[in-house]
Amino acid sequence: MKLLAPLLLALSLLSDSSYGQEAAAGESTTKHEYQSDVARLRKIVIESLYSHREVFLRELISNANDAIEKLRLTALKDKTIWDGSAPLNITLQLIKGEEGSDGKLIISDTGIGMTPQELKTNLGTLAKSGTSEFLAKAEESKTSTGNGNLIGAFGLGFYSSFLVADKVYVASVPPATPANPNPVQHIFSSSADDASFEVYQDPRGNTLGRGTEITLVLKKDALEYLEEEKIKNLVAKHSGFASSFPVYLHTTKVEEQPIPQDDLDTSAEEDTPKSEDEDEAVVEDAPEKVENTEVKTRSVTVEEWVHLNDQPPLWSRDPKDVTDEEYKNFYKATFKQYQDPVLWHHFKGDSGPVSFRALIFVPESLPEDYWQSPQSTQQDTRLMVKRVFITSEFGDHKLPKWMSWIKVIIDADDLPLNVSRETLQSNRFLKQIKNIVTARFIQTMTKTAEEDPEKYLQVLKTYNTIMKLGVIESAMEGKSGNRDKLTGLIRWDTTLRNNISLQDYVDARKEGQNQIFFLANIGQSIENMRHSVFVEKLVARGYEVVLMTDTMDEILVSNLRVFGNMRFQDAAKKGLQYGDEDVEKEKKDLEKFKEDYKPLVDFFVKSTKEAVKDVIISNRLVTSPCAIVVDSFGYSANMEKLLASHGKKSALQDYASKQKVLEINPRSPLIEALLKRVMALPEEEGERDKDEELELKEIVSILIDGALIRSGFEVMESNIFFERVDRALRRSLGVSETAKTEVEVNPAPPKAQEPLPELNEPSMDPNDFMEMKDFKDSLAPELDRTFGSPRLKKPERQVVFDANEAREKMKDVDMDDIVVEAVKHVEL
Repeated sequence: MKLLAPLLLALSLLSDSSYGQEAAAGESTTKHEYQSDVARLRKIVIESLYSHREVFLRELISNANDAIEKLRLTALKDKTIWDGSAPLNITLQLIKGEEGSDGKLIISDTGIGMTPQELKTNLGTLAKSGTSEFLAKAEESKTSTGNGNLIGAFGLGFYSSFLVADKVYVASVPPATPANPNPVQHIFSSSADDASFEVYQDPRGNTLGRGTEITLVLKKDALEYLEEEKIKNLVAKHSGFASSFPVYLHTTKVEEQPIPQDDLDTSAEEDTPKSEDEDEAVVEDAPEKVENTEVKTRSVTVEEWVHLNDQPPLWSRDPKDVTDEEYKNFYKATFKQYQDPVLWHHFKGDSGPVSFRALIFVPESLPEDYWQSPQSTQQDTRLMVKRVFITSEFGDHKLPKWMSWIKVIIDADDLPLNVSRETLQSNRFLKQIKNIVTARFIQTMTKTAEEDPEKYLQVLKTYNTIMKLGVIESAMEGKSGNRDKLTGLIRWDTTLRNNISLQDYVDARKEGQNQIFFLANIGQSIENMRHSVFVEKLVARGYEVVLMTDTMDEILVSNLRVFGNMRFQDAAKKGLQYGDEDVEKEKKDLEKFKEDYKPLVDFFVKSTKEAVKDVIISNRLVTSPCAIVVDSFGYSANMEKLLASHGKKSALQDYASKQKVLEINPRSPLIEALLKRVMALPEEEGERDKDEELELKEIVSILIDGALIRSGFEVMESNIFFERVDRALRRSLGVSETAKTEVEVNPAPPKAQEPLPELNEPSMDPNDFMEMKDFKDSLAPELDRTFGSPRLKKPERQVVFDANEAREKMKDVDMDDIVVEAVKHVEL
């Protein structure tokens, strides 16, 4: 960074240049009273106007940006005030007091500067906006300079300084002009509680060359703003893109650097004692040369200028001029992500009188806690006005749950803000942001699906379920447009194909088919579902069935109901129709089967008790002997599992769960054999063989329980079911049902008489798990790999101090304890 020579001098002598701003003894100062009611208004500004006092830094950086922009625009007409080569930048300096109980924050710019009269006018008048006045003059003169990137619109920004400062000094000097070739640097000073301010000549002389320097004497409870990381985070949050000019932070750090060999040799010569008799010759054997591999180091304090806003606002550029790598780097730096985005969309638009530019990023993965809460509390939609961050809180207009993970930057040319620029006033554009982002996201996904299907399928590994949630929420909000578009973006597996859309299904429908057949079963594999008892007939006839394995699939269907003029038909429910049936023939065949199988149906009804609501003859099945289906208003096995995971059943759920129907396949050899056995029983119950009847009832119970399991339901008494299976297996193998297993079981010892011994608590000392040195050595490369290194300006000088003295001061510091404590608070 190229800094002006006076500024460099000021930075090298921080204590002298920043603390000597009081008027010199005997120097005449002019005290001015604020305008009427200013004391009351300033109190409102300091105590009530701003809800977060951290915005003071945003306001001051915005003012500094405007000062530099005014210089640049004015220089278009008058080259004498700036030749175009002198650097334009904003600098921040943090100066801590010797005892850590006080400190100063200094914000400097190389902008237009102010004369004593301008200091009095612009800073001594509440709600006076120099920016607004500048724009008004430019408009009146109808110059071609335009507005540039002027941010400020209120004179209240400067007074936000008193949110964190007890006293404020503003040193400023305008550029030299032919009319004023030797401008004098003046200071405006005021305290938070004073009803007056002073303007006087700076006793330090012209230390700025040109521009303004604001020194905040921080309050006791605002010393956190002397921490470098705090300032970096605030600039990144509020002003990372606000200024067109670089913002630098002056930092210092201590590094261990190797001592040059020349310094080591000089030190060794000074430590060698001289002989008392220099004339006496001393002959000694030359000692063997021993290589010393130890590298000696010393502690060096390094000063660095860190560029805080090195990421350009990509949204302000033409998308054709931005590379993919620039988008990826911007995303990771701005949103603190370590993975590249999978998709992004860069666009501009108009909403009524508001023009805006925006960037939408689709992350590679969802937040870890995304599915843990019903509504995401943190959203990363950043609204800016002229590149100044305004808010991420949209209240009732925030993005819905299904889109709360998306990363968005929207930069509007102008919006009605409250006077603190913290919150938006009621505005139509604010209400439309949700619709704009949603529409653009759907547009991006649709374009990707059409132009790059393989990439789209990779994206859907994370976001297919998200789209389903979007369909459900859109349906509940009554937004059928978004619902239908999102439905078309979802991909499904079927009994015939993988990764198809519902539109693909509709396009491939059979002649006369007016239903979308689907089967839902949470957590089941696709291959297993393709062999489900419910799709036997459909698969045999060549119909395609959509297979649904996600938790919310059946909820989605219940909200969607129709797609492409085709209704959804659950293959696991009663009343399955294909659309090409010969109704009369099937009705005739069914009546014959009902008459022939009436004895077996009656026997099933008597044996089922409460397991099923009804037993019927069905033409649904091909190879399976029987299956459990539900009525149209009943809950499928999949829905029962979903509702059971939420706890206690309601009366409606209890009723719906009992709407199970046992469908019997009359063409199954097993059913035919069972019918013969039942018909062989005497009609009079007293004449029946009890063992024979009991065995048949057991077979029926096994068939019903087996059908429940195959259909995805739970067996009410699983232990009894397996006991029945065990007996059936014994009979089939010729093993006696009463035969017992011969095994010797040792009895447990007698009751314990002695008390239990005390257990030692497990150690939590990290040294018990790995060597601390190894742990610390492994920590550094991981942090470097993860976070990288900031772009730093190497200093032109280094301050070297005695390493032994530094080590003496640090001897009581236990670095192991520091590392252990840090690990507790850091997530790698």
